[in-house]
Amino acid sequence: MEKMIEPHQLAALGPVIPVIVLHSVEEAVPLARALVAGGVRVLEVTLRTPVAIDCMRAIVREVPDAIVGAGTLRTAADVRAAVDAGCVFGVSPGYTAEIGQACRGLGLPLLPGVATASEVMAASADGYRFLKFFPATAAGGIPMLKALAGPFPDIDFCPTGGITLQTAPQFLALPNVKVCGGSWLTPADAVAAKDWGRITQLAREAASLRGA
Repeated sequence: MEKMIEPHQLAALGPVIPVIVLHSVEEAVPLARALVAGGVRVLEVTLRTPVAIDCMRAIVREVPDAIVGAGTLRTAADVRAAVDAGCVFGVSPGYTAEIGQACRGLGLPLLPGVATASEVMAASADGYRFLKFFPATAAGGIPMLKALAGPFPDIDFCPTGGITLQTAPQFLALPNVKVCGGSWLTPADAVAAKDWGRITQLAREAASLRGA
């Protein structure tokens, strides 16, 4: 297995992490190759479909330049499956002590999801300082992130949910935002049409984003 990668290190590899939903194993490798060709190497493959684990395994095996993480981790069983598939980091939509314990037990670096100050406190109490702010737009967006910066100056965020190519630079300009997540890099219609060139172009645009 590849060496595990701490979530903080992901920010140095590009400003956007694509949030990927795959419905077919056959789409996994060409999609991953299209993203990597556009300069996006860090891939969050979500556990939202029955084929997700098989897709992760295929990408890990066949796209060596991709850094594959498992998204939508909700249970300890999810964590075990992600590690078995070869993922080198994990992302959860929220945070529970069970998820934190499972990830630490199996050595899987975790980017835990939070949406409120109480959730930030719970995750940070367990040692997590880099958190996924989700669902970013619905949970208050930029004003909420600015508000959280006051009481939590030691916490960094990866906002995900409702972010677009147009709004991403505004999020990335915040001092407490190191990287953001986005599903716009892999639109469902492009994947269905196997329009890998379009996805490479979207990845290239995302990779060029920088905070102000």
